[in-house]
Amino acid sequence: MNEFLLIFRRDNSKEAQPSPAELQASIKPWQEWLGKLEADGVLVSHGNRLRPEGAVIKPGKIVTDGPYADIKESIGGFIVVKAEDLNAATEMGKGCPVLNAPWNGSVEVRMLIREE
Repeated sequence: MNEFLLIFRRDNSKEAQPSPAELQASIKPWQEWLGKLEADGVLVSHGNRLRPEGAVIKPGKIVTDGPYADIKESIGGFIVVKAEDLNAATEMGKGCPVLNAPWNGSVEVRMLIREE
């Protein structure tokens, strides 16, 4: 069984921000989807959401604030799942609530390489 990182991306523009009511309504689908992955025994790590502020370290050890407000798309969170292959992990990602309103985001699926 391989491990895959599912990265949740969404539109970061002010126009695309959900209302408080939409945020509240979006909690249940996330809980149901993550609960199913956990019940199926494929959820390895629940990465949770990421706060909007952070830092970016560039060559020369230059540190800047980030991610930048003018970037349209941002990473909102991630999880690690177990799957036989990329296709199986991608199928899991298709159930992610970030793909639906109010988020209308995307899921990036990447296989993790474990150095032994």
